[in-house]
Amino acid sequence: MRGFQARADLADALALLRERAVRLPGEEVPLAAAYGRVLAADVLAPIDVPGYVRAAVDGYALRGEDSFGATVDAPLVLPVRGDSLPGRPYPAALGPGEAVRIATGAPLPAGADAVLQAELAREVVRGGRVLVELLGSVPPLRHTGQVGEDMSRGTCVLTAGRRLRPQDVGALASLGLAGVAVVRRPRLGLLVTGDELVPPGTAPGPHQIVDSNSLVLAGLAARDGAAWLAPLRARDGVAALRAGLEALLAGPADVLLISGATSVGPEDLMPQIFRERGRLDLHGLAVRPASPTALGRAHDGRPVFLLPGNPVSCLCAYELVVGPLVRALGGRPDPWAFPHRSVELVLARKLTSKVGRTDFVRVRRLGAHEVEPVATSGASNLSSTVVADGFVLVDADSEGAAAGEPVRVYLFDP
Repeated sequence: MRGFQARADLADALALLRERAVRLPGEEVPLAAAYGRVLAADVLAPIDVPGYVRAAVDGYALRGEDSFGATVDAPLVLPVRGDSLPGRPYPAALGPGEAVRIATGAPLPAGADAVLQAELAREVVRGGRVLVELLGSVPPLRHTGQVGEDMSRGTCVLTAGRRLRPQDVGALASLGLAGVAVVRRPRLGLLVTGDELVPPGTAPGPHQIVDSNSLVLAGLAARDGAAWLAPLRARDGVAALRAGLEALLAGPADVLLISGATSVGPEDLMPQIFRERGRLDLHGLAVRPASPTALGRAHDGRPVFLLPGNPVSCLCAYELVVGPLVRALGGRPDPWAFPHRSVELVLARKLTSKVGRTDFVRVRRLGAHEVEPVATSGASNLSSTVVADGFVLVDADSEGAAAGEPVRVYLFDP
């Protein structure tokens, strides 16, 4: 067994990935499937919204000048010619000195230019005629919504690269659109390796371990907007690993992940086998606990990550190097920043690190303002991330932080 000849700095690994991060092409999806997707192109309004002048309040549509001088003590009186309702507009033009009962959102009749709100009007019947007493006045355009007031035809409503929120999708629907062009989701393929592993949902026998990495990675991929392909599995040994790699390469994944057999032990054969079908640009990261991570490319140019089999190391490797590339391929805004919500908290006890490596330190909150490192005995103990509320990333040039110092904590929960 031999150790890594050299470990790459995290910054160098990310710089390499930035050079290769080309956003995936767009695809048309129905609006009902557009939530959370990233716009592939600017959206210009094809129509005016609203497309007609409408009432902004309940009341009476009229000519504003016909209300001038009306007061509570000296009301003016106009005949009521009918009603205008949403979807059922008043069918005729309004003449001078006439009014139409109108509901919020209903089209203003031709000839009207204002709405007198209902609380400034009193409807009466005299001699069989329906009249409205105007108890106040309104200028032209008052209490009306104009054509294109919400969205104007030809203007840019949403820009490319925006991650669509529910209200954004609602705006697209208001424009009469049925679908929208979004960036295609990156497809992630995974090969899980190891004689000792059994699939999730299987009771482990003696000397067996349930594969948790596939589920953790699936959740992280979903968070980052990726499409997760059904994982493949391979036993240890050259023939089995080679066959598993061939199956992974034959699939439609945009990003290829291989979990396990990536370190420098006697059964860690994947780096050697992968070099038959691609290139490893680096093997070994100066990151704890994701040291046995490798980055490379298949012969067809697709990015490949060899991830540690230990669960915490695998999670760490995804968070630090895989996730940023996935988000960049999917067009996510600011993909190289952590997607986690972060807060500044005070260390309750010392956090120790080693100069020359980046440390992914799991931490637990103590009340509202303090945090402490989670005690752990190794990178295989996934429970250390379960009890943790988040992580602190200690830079390679730091020896850590003393008790009482503030640290930036990236929270696992949204």
